[in-house]
Amino acid sequence: MIRSSNSTTSSRSSLFIAVALTIAMLYFGRLIFIPLALALVFSFLLTPFVSLLERCHLGRAPATLAVLGLCFVLSAGLGWKVVSQMLEITGHIRQYKTNLEETIRSLHPPKDGALGQATATVRELNEELASAPGQIAVHAPNEPKAARSSQPVPVQVAAPPSNLFQSLRALLGPVAGPLETSGIVVIFTAFMLINREDLRNRLIRLGGQGRLTVMTQALDDASRRLSRYLLLQFMVNACYGALFGLGLYFMAVPHALLWGVLAALLRLVPYIGTLIATVFPVAMALAVFPGWKHAALIFALFAVLEGIIANFIEPWLYGAHTGISSLAILVAAVFWSMLWGPVGLILSTPLTVCLLLLGRYVPQLTFLEILLGDAPALRPEELFYQRLLAMDQDEARNLARSELQGKSLENLYETVLIPALRLAEEDRHTDAVGERTSEFIAQSTRELIDDLGIQVVQNESEDASKTVAVADSLLEATRIACVPARDEADELVGMMFAQLLRQAGYNATHLAIGAVEDMLEQVAHGEYSIVCVSALPPFAVGQARSLCKRLRTGLPELKIVVGLWGFAGGVSKAQERVGSSSTDAVGTTLSEAILQVRRLSELCTAWLHFGSNKEDKIGRVS
Repeated sequence: MIRSSNSTTSSRSSLFIAVALTIAMLYFGRLIFIPLALALVFSFLLTPFVSLLERCHLGRAPATLAVLGLCFVLSAGLGWKVVSQMLEITGHIRQYKTNLEETIRSLHPPKDGALGQATATVRELNEELASAPGQIAVHAPNEPKAARSSQPVPVQVAAPPSNLFQSLRALLGPVAGPLETSGIVVIFTAFMLINREDLRNRLIRLGGQGRLTVMTQALDDASRRLSRYLLLQFMVNACYGALFGLGLYFMAVPHALLWGVLAALLRLVPYIGTLIATVFPVAMALAVFPGWKHAALIFALFAVLEGIIANFIEPWLYGAHTGISSLAILVAAVFWSMLWGPVGLILSTPLTVCLLLLGRYVPQLTFLEILLGDAPALRPEELFYQRLLAMDQDEARNLARSELQGKSLENLYETVLIPALRLAEEDRHTDAVGERTSEFIAQSTRELIDDLGIQVVQNESEDASKTVAVADSLLEATRIACVPARDEADELVGMMFAQLLRQAGYNATHLAIGAVEDMLEQVAHGEYSIVCVSALPPFAVGQARSLCKRLRTGLPELKIVVGLWGFAGGVSKAQERVGSSSTDAVGTTLSEAILQVRRLSELCTAWLHFGSNKEDKIGRVS
């Protein structure tokens, strides 16, 4: 046990060290990894277009060059127009500043009003506090003004460029870095598109030793999901930017193309990108037009477009999500932006999808799928049991009622309550929960079963279209008893089964857990035709077999059905475990057990009908 604990601690420490080293490598090697990540995203985005040209009998290399050339032409043309509009804005910045100041000045409250007087009072107080002793300037009163303003001028010595590349870099200035990165990205993208099969095979060889199937599934899933997601996201963002720019154009807002392109790019930033992109044209409208009318129209345009695309278009195209939780998207955006800056912010969602897929297919990285995925962390039965462990009966009830919406009572019992009772039995037999907690779980489940049964009966009485499944008085006369095999959990499932039988029209009841002799006596004196032995595997199987043998010995004419609820081997394996000599039927689910009871009840009904006809004939003869 100590060795196992030490190995677990060692594996967690190794995982933590590996994650820390990976983050450090991504940060310090960002000059290499940023172009590589961008090229990977672009290769996934452009692969469908290259494949389309290949299907038109164009070679791999010419198709790749044609797609990259078309992208370069479109990007260069669009970039030239955007840059020219940005330069035009800088040329009119003084005029825009004046209009903005007038608009902002119109928001100031009148000086004669209460708010204006309060503002003036606060300003006077601030001036008095600022001129307090010890805050006065240290300049001498007779010091010349030129001497006060004279400050040493910083001097920087710069070496002249020594070669052509340094001269070009000095000429381009701050644009040199992005251009170099763009060139590297184009080269990486071209090689990835041309040699994508070779890269795929090398990745499979690298990570598929002994796990060839897993790596093949992971790469196929990653390529398919990423290509589809990136292509659809590009189309959605392009349409959003085009509609936003077109709306600004009809509003006569200057530089509509610039704001449309900016909206399409910033929409890659999760949640706040489009809002940030809307701020710039709003500021432009305030600088150009008098009043707030155009600014309000721009914000309304943003609200309408974002509402339609986020709530209707995206769910229709790709399900409104990529399999990542909302919190994980925010955390990933912050994480990648801190590592790689604005580029990391744009790439945060595609990179997080890759991590999610790694967590899905690599066993050592399963925690990534749990942390990043949008699937529920706990299944309904686990959540129901967990709330009972926490003594939160109200939330457990609410969970059960929410699961009942749109489902049958039988389905709720099969998928939530019975699996939760199985978890409780496993913990109880391993002493993982105390006696007090076990009693609370059993009592809460019992009360919930009673309440759900009453609710279902009321709903059926209100719905006149519902009909009783079995209306024959002879079937109602067939008495059925549900007997627990061993524990209170068996009794609770028997209680559910009896409730479903009564709902179907049978005369069924359940017996409480107690001594075996007492239960056998109740069955003997109750004149039951069918007995269902309720057993929750794996602990009650042996007790169910023993109980069936005693019932068969004491009451040989009794029909016996055994319910091994949730038995993994199916009906045939369950029949072998119980034994066919002492049982008439076996079911592993509530629906199977109900079918077996229906079959046996029809036999009992036929026998009773035959017996009554025989007595009538004897009476007529006598």
